[in-house]
Amino acid sequence: MATPQSQQENLGHVIFITAAAAIGGFLFGYDSSVINGAVTGIQKHFQVGSVETGFVVAIALLGSAIGAWVGGGLADRWGRTRTMQVAAVLFAISSIGQMLPFAIWDLALWRVLAGVAIGMASVLGPTYIAEVAPPAYRGRLGSFQQLAIVLGIAVSQLVNYLLARVAGGDVNNPLWGLQAWQWMLGACVVPALLYLLFASTIPESPRYLIAAGRSTLARKVLAEVEGPDIDLDARVAEIQHSLKTEARPTMKDLRGKALGLLPIVWIGIILSVFQQFVGINVIFYYSSVLWQSVGIDQSNSLLISFSSSVINIIGTFIAISLVDRIGRKPLLLIGSAGMAISLGTAAWAFSAAQTVNGAVMLPNPQGTIALVAANVFVLFFALSWGVVVWVLLGEMFPNRIRAAALGVAAAAQWLANWLITVSFPALSEWNLPFTYAMYAAFALLSFLFVTKWVKETKGRKLEDMG
Repeated sequence: MATPQSQQENLGHVIFITAAAAIGGFLFGYDSSVINGAVTGIQKHFQVGSVETGFVVAIALLGSAIGAWVGGGLADRWGRTRTMQVAAVLFAISSIGQMLPFAIWDLALWRVLAGVAIGMASVLGPTYIAEVAPPAYRGRLGSFQQLAIVLGIAVSQLVNYLLARVAGGDVNNPLWGLQAWQWMLGACVVPALLYLLFASTIPESPRYLIAAGRSTLARKVLAEVEGPDIDLDARVAEIQHSLKTEARPTMKDLRGKALGLLPIVWIGIILSVFQQFVGINVIFYYSSVLWQSVGIDQSNSLLISFSSSVINIIGTFIAISLVDRIGRKPLLLIGSAGMAISLGTAAWAFSAAQTVNGAVMLPNPQGTIALVAANVFVLFFALSWGVVVWVLLGEMFPNRIRAAALGVAAAAQWLANWLITVSFPALSEWNLPFTYAMYAAFALLSFLFVTKWVKETKGRKLEDMG
């Protein structure tokens, strides 16, 4: 019988290894959103317009789709931790490349490589955490991935703001031999090396070890993560039973009668698409340009971007505290309703934009309402879809297809992210209120989809998912 002290030590160990795995999520958030502060600098340095800028910002997301697509298969072939190490190395190399581009196409290539690493991390974190976390804590521990993502976003915005301030308020000003925006893109090498260090020290997933025939080591890890009082023979037998008919999952295993894929895979794909089609990453990739476009100066726009990231963190903590209490589905419904209302409000506010002496500005009270609505949107996203979709993707699929299905769903998420990101500059120049009204419509549709198709997974063992 385990003592309360031993149970606390066991939970502390699980928290440590899941937090270490979630550093990939930190890199995911940092590397994907750091471009927000550098967009203006890239435009001026390479003298490109909104179409080229949108292409360079969004092309990383195509790399992310590739990384997510192959990440699950690599994790099943090489192991979760070894694949994390590969992703960390790709993060580090791409960060240095983005810091020292000699042409716009060169920067685009390095961003594709960074995207591959981001996509791999988006699959590896939820898979690993779901496989080491005890069922009673899996929702909260699974939330570590999203918490790490939003922390990465916030830190990137803070670093961007501080670098811009040190450079005199202009990201194109020289700073330590380079321009400030180049240091913004290169700073990711530091957390990348930390990710490599931690990925080299945490234990391998027990489910992967059993699938690889390394049951002795799997028993040791299970005792560490689920406690010394568990029946190891029964747990190993339970996992072996769930894996015994399993081959390495491929696209063939995901096939079904519903438009070529199993229904559960489609649900994962559509959840991923809705998470992006509400336009959340417009805030994190383009908010500095967005606020500049309605009359706010460059330095203050970066500060607003940082404040939105702080609100994102607050919302994520709310989600972590609620996801295992009220469940996944209620949080999604609350988030969809809140996002639909706040996005609709932002669309109305942006419709009041005026051009005064050649400069675009929002009059009061619409300017204040737009800022509040945008941050309320971020809050509702963070306390719901930002966390819950990643938790669901880590646990909703049957064991035999989990890694491959998660890879497909994550790839769909990155493709949806790419579509929103590459289209926003042109759409916003054409009609910014309509763009936000479109995001509001997707939020409303997401509410209807969750009501009809999403099932609750709170408290269920992974072996029971079907």
